[in-house]
Amino acid sequence: MMIENIKVNVMGEEKEVSTNTTYLELSQIYQQRFDNPIIIAKQDGHYRELTDKVETGGDIEFCDYNDREGNRIYLNALVYLTIYAFKELYKGNLTVRHSIDKGLYIETDTKITEEKVAFLKQRMTELVAMNLPIKKINVDRMDAIKYFESIGDKSKVGLMKYNTNTYVTLYKLGNMYNFFFSCMPVSLSVLKKFDVKYLNSTGLVLLFPTVYSDNKIKEYVHHPKIFEVFSDYHDWAKLMNIDNSYSLNELVSKGDIGNLIRMDEMLQSNRLLNVAKDIFNKRDKIKIVLIAGPSSSGKTTTCNKLAMYLKSLGLVPHTISMDDYFLKREDTPKNADGSYDFECLEAVDLNLFDKQMKELLDGKEVLMPIYNFLLGQPEFRKTLKLDKNDILMIEGIHGLNPKVLESIPLENKYKIYISPLTGLNLDNHNRISTTDNRLLRRIVRDNKTRGYNVVDTIERWPTVRNGEEKYIFPYQDEADCVFNSALIYELGVLKTYVEPLLYSVDSNSKYYNEAKRLINMLKMFLPIPSEDIPKDSLLREFIGGSCFK
Repeated sequence: MMIENIKVNVMGEEKEVSTNTTYLELSQIYQQRFDNPIIIAKQDGHYRELTDKVETGGDIEFCDYNDREGNRIYLNALVYLTIYAFKELYKGNLTVRHSIDKGLYIETDTKITEEKVAFLKQRMTELVAMNLPIKKINVDRMDAIKYFESIGDKSKVGLMKYNTNTYVTLYKLGNMYNFFFSCMPVSLSVLKKFDVKYLNSTGLVLLFPTVYSDNKIKEYVHHPKIFEVFSDYHDWAKLMNIDNSYSLNELVSKGDIGNLIRMDEMLQSNRLLNVAKDIFNKRDKIKIVLIAGPSSSGKTTTCNKLAMYLKSLGLVPHTISMDDYFLKREDTPKNADGSYDFECLEAVDLNLFDKQMKELLDGKEVLMPIYNFLLGQPEFRKTLKLDKNDILMIEGIHGLNPKVLESIPLENKYKIYISPLTGLNLDNHNRISTTDNRLLRRIVRDNKTRGYNVVDTIERWPTVRNGEEKYIFPYQDEADCVFNSALIYELGVLKTYVEPLLYSVDSNSKYYNEAKRLINMLKMFLPIPSEDIPKDSLLREFIGGSCFK
């Protein structure tokens, strides 16, 4: 067979290569342009593993872990390395639980000590230096199930049961095979930066560079309130025998999902009622409730339900949006590209906001702004005066920032951080990130209520995430209360709404890879109908049918 040459454009350079050339061979020519090891190739917007061969012409670029998909691959390879080294050293197994402070919290099935974690990190470093290859292998799905049965990995067996493909891709590291929802690098040698920290006798934190950490390993800071909420989620899931997507699917297949929905909704409502009772018990001091959280956390429904609960206890809440205190459009700070930066704190008229909130607490009548987004300016056409049992509920992304309402004593403020802290994972090693959960919610809501298609939402998502990293996440520890808006069943419901939208993304779109990744993740869930979801559910804010308009 004759080997043909094809013309490609590699990193802006015209090249002629044979169809027998791998992306790895090409990447070695361009590695010197990168500060970090190349992890993955991208041709015409589609990711290609470095072991793949260049078979067609087109534009080729290479990515390290500063690329979002490259970072995801880097992390999954690092998880694989951790699992491998822990098994080798201590004959134990690991379960990836959730993200925490630019790291991953991982549980062990054997007791660990700080010394054991230090040895684990040392062994991982040694394995990276050995340049162990990670080999891609396509196997019959039934053979994969038999393998995972043989090593006692029930979570993988369950995952494979609901994978309808005839063949599945496994990755071999040493004498171990594993399954991950991403590509993999060619070897461990790319994993130059990581850290492992002891957290408790059955848990460690795996730290890695992210696209938000300026190419560095961030020093770990423990967030006890966030960690406790995640722990509560896992404890309840364990009580319900819902450990992963497989156990949820089993419940759906048996027709028992309705009861789980009702229990989950009742639990979430009770948690919010307890927040309301806490505020009520401190009503002599608390006059302002500040609510903040990242996009698609369900702030609107939470505010409405909390207001309803406070009313039932005898308080009179008044909801205020910090967006009404935006500066005039022409006075708004700008980004480097000249666009208006509506996310930054400086886009808010803090002086007016602080002054009016203080006047309200002093019993004065205040002429309040309503922001006209069409004209780009505030309009003053409503008044507010607080009575004895009145309380202010303020919603906005900067609500937890200590610079907001500095002149009002802390004891008069109650801060709530809300986020869907997702704890239901695909299996023991493949997690579902809170970010992905929120993105799926936003795709559905944007399409249903804002007229955006799925590409619009995915395109805007990095900008949204950058704003969250700057203006929300750094202040989560300022919260008096962390409210988890995740529902354990919701991915099966979101699947029925979001899957058709994701399939609409054209294969030539630069966002096709992201749509395909989300589709592949959702394939692991059976669809759940929405009939049993109550009208006051937080999920209704996204799928429609909410009683809160």
